[in-house]
Amino acid sequence: MALILNIESATPVCSLALCSGEKIISKKESHEHNSHSSLLTVFIEEIFSEVDFELNSLDAIAVSKGPGSYTGLRIGVSTSKGLCYALDKPLISISTLKAMASGLTNFLKLSKSSLLKENTLLCPMIDARRMEVYSAIFDININEIKKVRADIIDENSYQNFLVDKQIIFFGDGSAKCKKVLSNNENVKFIDNFYPSAEFMAEISEEKFKSNKFEDVAYFEPFYLKDFIAGKPKVKGLY
Repeated sequence: MALILNIESATPVCSLALCSGEKIISKKESHEHNSHSSLLTVFIEEIFSEVDFELNSLDAIAVSKGPGSYTGLRIGVSTSKGLCYALDKPLISISTLKAMASGLTNFLKLSKSSLLKENTLLCPMIDARRMEVYSAIFDININEIKKVRADIIDENSYQNFLVDKQIIFFGDGSAKCKKVLSNNENVKFIDNFYPSAEFMAEISEEKFKSNKFEDVAYFEPFYLKDFIAGKPKVKGLY
């Protein structure tokens, strides 16, 4: 089993998990908004001060590649690449939405939830702008059924899947669906489910075994959409 540091920074959640295979050795997490720049390196130092491993003991670093927050992704990826360069370790990238689907599936299995059926689909959602979300659809084996997209939510969203499938919507973007989709009996919502680095463990272990590594020099996050800067708050800067 590989010793992998998993880093999740694609959303407001700042999360790190040191994992041996699928076993979580140590985890640090904060839901404080815009905390990535101040907490990410602090969490790394804290984790390795509390465990019987040195940074150089790592077999790889895995980072959530997006989609998600432009700033959060930049911070997570640049930190991960810096560690890979310094330690001469391989870099693994993981879809933020796929990791969320994996985490929810494992949670539902452990809780023996009646929601988990053969015809169940999973739709993790990350809040974007206005009525827009970053989403994808997976089956219960985490096979991608609908590719990652930026979707504008209305009453017709996902109707072709809802004809004969149950879809579980979750993530901070799913609240946008409740008013327009909740009348369909095949629609289910799970509230307060957030991305976490621990959800990356199973996928990063699989990628390590398959030698599915990124080129550290050229890897970039999956932003999905171009960055749009806000209007400067300092008077006179336009």
